[in-house]
Amino acid sequence: MSIRYISQKLAQQIDEELMSSNTYAFSLDQLMELAGLSCAQALTKSYPVSSHKRVMVCCGPGNQGGDGLVAARHLHMFRYEPTIFLPKPGNKDIYQRLLKQCQNLNIPILKEVEEFEKKLGVSDLILDAIFGFSFQPPVRKPFDRVLRSLKNSGLPIVSVDIPSGWSVTDGPQPLYTQEDEQGKSEPVETIDPEVLVSLTAPKEGVKGYKGRHWLGGRFVPDSLAEKYNLNLPEYPGVDQVVELPRA
Repeated sequence: MSIRYISQKLAQQIDEELMSSNTYAFSLDQLMELAGLSCAQALTKSYPVSSHKRVMVCCGPGNQGGDGLVAARHLHMFRYEPTIFLPKPGNKDIYQRLLKQCQNLNIPILKEVEEFEKKLGVSDLILDAIFGFSFQPPVRKPFDRVLRSLKNSGLPIVSVDIPSGWSVTDGPQPLYTQEDEQGKSEPVETIDPEVLVSLTAPKEGVKGYKGRHWLGGRFVPDSLAEKYNLNLPEYPGVDQVVELPRA
């Protein structure tokens, strides 16, 4: 039986159950740590440090960005050279603590788009952890410019859970900037990552994705997987990720 691709609503419901003290009692810290470790491990299996050492880790302000910060820390430990770009840093305590952990390792942190674009020119690889499954268009500044830079960089992209700007339900979608004072908006091209790391279970919007596809989330209790008929594959050995068949 093939793995189940889940909706945005079910993904949110599973997260709530995982973190409910009355059911599975995971903390957000635990889930972010396991998710970020999965992303870092999938990246290492796709792009070895010998050829793709310099990684630009793009982090949004939400939980997706938190996963990216955890991944950056692990990539540093795996002897990659990550640089973190925060177009809009998150303000929650957990986000600030994850950021502090990266600062303690002297991982470079960029906050200006100009710095990011300059550093992108000497990077080998991009980890996209900007928008999560709660993203809704339009694209606000400076994220429109960031997505354009990623698209035009020519570098391979590894996306976390859902490629930034994609619909969780429908996949790649027409994107436009937020209307300006004159009521005008501009198109923003959708990124097309070479690698995708789905977390917990793949989402409906990535069904048919043709790149290299990993599943991370070796924390889903058997009873939860059975309840929702997730049909999760076996993870090999002690790995935190398993590769899914190509579409």
